[in-house]
Amino acid sequence: MADFNTAAWLVDRHVDEGWGGRVAIRCEGRSTSYTDLATEIARAQAMLSSLGLGFGDRVAMVVQDDEAFPAFFLGAQRGGMVAVPLSTMLHGQELAAIVADCGATVLIVSDTFVSALDAIADGAPELRDIVVAGPAPIASLPASIDVHRWTEYSSSELPAVARTSRDSAAFWLYSSGTTGTPKGVMHVHGNVPATIDTYATTILGIGPDDRFLSVPKLFFAYGLGNSLTFPLAVGATAILNPAPSTPPGIIDLIEDELPTLFFSSPGFCAALLDSDPDASIFHSVRATVTAGESLPANIQTRFAELTSGPVLDGIGSTELLHIFISNTLEHQSPGSSGRVVPGYEAQLRDDADTLITEPDTPGYLHVRGDSAASGYWQKPDATAEAFRDGWVRTGDVYTRSADGVWTFLGRNSDMIKAGGIWVSPAEVESALIEHPTVLEAAVVGDRDEKGLETVVAFVVPSSGAVPDPAELETHCRARMASFKRPRRIIVVDEFSKTATGKIKRFELRQSFRR
Repeated sequence: MADFNTAAWLVDRHVDEGWGGRVAIRCEGRSTSYTDLATEIARAQAMLSSLGLGFGDRVAMVVQDDEAFPAFFLGAQRGGMVAVPLSTMLHGQELAAIVADCGATVLIVSDTFVSALDAIADGAPELRDIVVAGPAPIASLPASIDVHRWTEYSSSELPAVARTSRDSAAFWLYSSGTTGTPKGVMHVHGNVPATIDTYATTILGIGPDDRFLSVPKLFFAYGLGNSLTFPLAVGATAILNPAPSTPPGIIDLIEDELPTLFFSSPGFCAALLDSDPDASIFHSVRATVTAGESLPANIQTRFAELTSGPVLDGIGSTELLHIFISNTLEHQSPGSSGRVVPGYEAQLRDDADTLITEPDTPGYLHVRGDSAASGYWQKPDATAEAFRDGWVRTGDVYTRSADGVWTFLGRNSDMIKAGGIWVSPAEVESALIEHPTVLEAAVVGDRDEKGLETVVAFVVPSSGAVPDPAELETHCRARMASFKRPRRIIVVDEFSKTATGKIKRFELRQSFRR
């Protein structure tokens, strides 16, 4: 098979074509050109090679969204190694379990996360080298682990690109764990251009003059496309934000950096609306993209009015790397995920795995496309369950209209059967969010004293508001059938979420039962 290397395709190619002087990254006021980025990627590759890593070896990363992330993520792949970026939201023991699971012997870590190193070292016995990006001091670690400083490394000879192909292992992304333990999703070099050729080009129409700003971070699939593979693929500019994403911080970035494409989660769009920003700050944004959870129709409409531009909700997954069903620049259907992205195929199946052809009939979503992962690391049963004959079973329940619009009903494990009839959590949540006192809503199923499944709603208040459960019940009564209405409405300060912005509903169920 012909040689193909993601890192060389994303960066070296532009330098070779004379685009080396273009700005690849903007981060905290700093500009990194494509020539500078190519040098840093090759330097990271040389450092990893000097630590004894070779073809197929894993490189774990706990790195914030700054220049070190693309350097090591792409440096590993340029050298034929496998980059494994981990969530910077996890604690030391959680990170240690994943480092041990992937078998990494080298860990790259931003100095902002060095407090987790003791726990990681204790829980990942195969770890032998830690590379720290940043000047913060390091606490004592076991003598078996060597600590290196990225800023102090230099190499007089930069290495050549490894002989990889589109089918060579490139990077693993650990799933966000909405239902429990994360799984290592294995991607190959050819998966990245597959997302560019489909969603990025066909739906977003990306080009070299675009400037990309993403609320979701680089360490998971959605953010990785938004802030790295999409902009670099076309010689555009990625605006990186090392700090935690907050409405004031993102508003400042939009004003200062003038992004043309803004990527968010539905919950963050709601938070931005709640902060009541001046609409003029979005004048540079030609489109907003949301994913991670379904976007309620009224949030979509209000955010489109605020930004005076289209808001494209869609669905993607770690297993398929980015969005495969989406609204488009030309047509948005509020409350839906839109239509299948050209280059992908989607179908619905029932409990017996039989194809559903009737419109507006709920079923389990299956998708296939060239960006699909090769499976889960060391989990053959889970791989066999999710990857079947080229199709990926997403775990989402959807309907498809007669004209091809797909609407999310809930995760397989989140669907509720009340009174013997299926209830979509997304439908109930959308109704609750229409109430002015509700910022976010999450609906789960639980058993009543008779053992029957019932609907329970959790709501987060809008700024300065105090939701009244009785008033919300009346609000729901006017908008939905009796069997769909929440039997309990509980007000909470905030929701625990995964890295992709998905609400951890299993934790809500557990807290309710406690």
